[in-house]
Parts: sequence; structure tokens; C-alpha cells
Amino acid sequence: MFIVSEFEEVVKVQPTHLEDDQVSRIIIHLNSMLANKVVMNVGLCISLFDILEIGDSIIYPGEGAYFSKVRFRFVVFRPFVEEILIGKVKSSSSDGAVLSTGFFEDIFIPAANMQNPSRFDVKDKVWVWEYDNCGDTVDLHMDIGETVRFRMVSEQFVDTHPGVDSGLLDTGEIATSKSKSPYSIVGTVREPGLGVIGWWTDL
Repeated sequence: MFIVSEFEEVVKVQPTHLEDDQVSRIIIHLNSMLANKVVMNVGLCISLFDILEIGDSIIYPGEGAYFSKVRFRFVVFRPFVEEILIGKVKSSSSDGAVLSTGFFEDIFIPAANMQNPSRFDVKDKVWVWEYDNCGDTVDLHMDIGETVRFRMVSEQFVDTHPGVDSGLLDTGEIATSKSKSPYSIVGTVREPGLGVIGWWTDL
């Protein structure tokens, strides 16, 4: 679910912070720049893991700040395809269900990936697995807030910068727009043991 990715960045330290501890100031800068942001084809950055190298500090003519090239590693949320994950149902529609891990909410379970046979209850707005219990049909509901076990089947990175058409990227740019999801996951619960965890303890 989590990986450690290596980055390189030139960090600018303003004159007002020249007397501060350099490492502490760099840590603050890197977390502010990357934490809770998506880097294309890398994943959702969580927190700084460690600093590998800090280059020489340079002050350019006309600048009061100094610049240092920093090589560092960040903890990143990037599940691998086929990984089994846990999330909670955030919302449901006839198209499928949206799940959340608590810190990541762009997980979608399409209607075709629900347990078979399933139906969408329009009145209650929840998915229902029509479980065959020795010839008797038992309705098992995937209610809002239920904890769900699912398998990741695909992921997608999308450029969300203003003025850029949506599409897959192969760059390391940071996407910050909230109008679209820069990183999303598609999952499935259409397998034994997947779906609402309570289903399998009650059956």
C-alpha cells in the first residue's frame, strides 16, 4: 500500500530563516510542498521519510535567499494492482460505489465489479448482494459507512492543471487542482471473501 520514493528538489530558504537550523527548515519546506499532494505516476505523497543528501548552499546575485539541492525520500500511497485493501463506503449510485481509506477517497467499485448477483436499491441508495443461502435468497446490504475489503484492479493518473485536457501523464509534475481527481483507483468485490467484512463473519 505504501512505498518510499526518491526525489530531488532545489530548496529555497528565505533570508528571514537564515538563522534557523538548515535541516529543520528543509523538512518543513518539503512537507509543505509535497504532503497530501499527488505526483504523477508516483502516487499520493504522505510524509517525508528521510533526507539522503543536501548539496552546497548557493546565493545568487540579487537574491537574499540561499538555494540547496536536496535528495530525499517520501512515503507515498501507491497500492499495487491485485493488492487487497480495506475502505469504507462513502457513497453509492447505480454506477457503483465510492470508497474511502480515511485519507484517500478516490476509490471506485463499478457496478460490474459487485458480487454476483447484485442490485442497486434506488430507495435506500445502497448496493445489495442477493446471496443464495441453500436456495433461499438473503439480501446483504453494502450500507454507507460499512467497512469493505476489495481488490485493486487498475489506477489512473490525470493531469488536472488548468487549461490542460485530461489525460494520462508520464511526467513528474504535481497536480493540485480540486476540480478533478489526479489519482484514482478502481477496485472489485466480485470474489469470495471480498465486500462488506461483516458479510463473511455472518454467513
